[in-house]
Amino acid sequence: MKALYLILLLASFSIPFAYSFEKKMHFIKHWKAIFSAISFVAIIYIIWDIIFTKIGVWGFNSDYHLGITFFNLPLEEILFFFLIPYASIFIHYSLQYFFPKAKLANKFVVFFTWGVIILLVVLIVMNMGKLYTQINGFFLVFALLLGLLNKNNTLHRFYISYLVILIPFAIVNGILTGSFIDDPVVWYNNAENLGIRFFTIPVEDFGYAFSMLYFSVFLIELLKRKQEK
Repeated sequence: MKALYLILLLASFSIPFAYSFEKKMHFIKHWKAIFSAISFVAIIYIIWDIIFTKIGVWGFNSDYHLGITFFNLPLEEILFFFLIPYASIFIHYSLQYFFPKAKLANKFVVFFTWGVIILLVVLIVMNMGKLYTQINGFFLVFALLLGLLNKNNTLHRFYISYLVILIPFAIVNGILTGSFIDDPVVWYNNAENLGIRFFTIPVEDFGYAFSMLYFSVFLIELLKRKQEK
């Protein structure tokens, strides 16, 4: 099914986009900050994607995309870095709007985050040469350190949002990595990762999603504050 990847993207994006015009939450009022942040982060991750595709860390099954490519990336893969972050960030700000007091205690966030950082550093050191594990680990450590240094407590709210985002993420990424279909849309070279999977999803993908989305949220908050001044 050539259009499968595109269908998954549009299905993920369409409902959040439609509700962006809802008058109470009025998500569209922050579109400039949102699209600027998503675009900046997308450029970094697309460059990463191009390099990893070129050297065979991962690749794409031509049976599931339209065949339009840029730098060996399917058009759908490029759209992924805009449509999926938009849908995920919409979930984050929807939760923040409807549950404004929902955030984790500072002591827990600091303790938990430093624990994850230490674990990641150990994994990076023990898996030197496994490029996805290593580079993904560096990005995630940087995102978590950025969150700890942020005085506006975005990490305290984002941890909660991320748990909710994981539900649609597991469905969409599960299909992309081979769940419910004959072959994966995106294949991975297991020599470059830990070889640990949640169903069909490489465990590194969870860190990949976290850092990509948190970088966007961090930049959105930064741009919103500048616009409000």
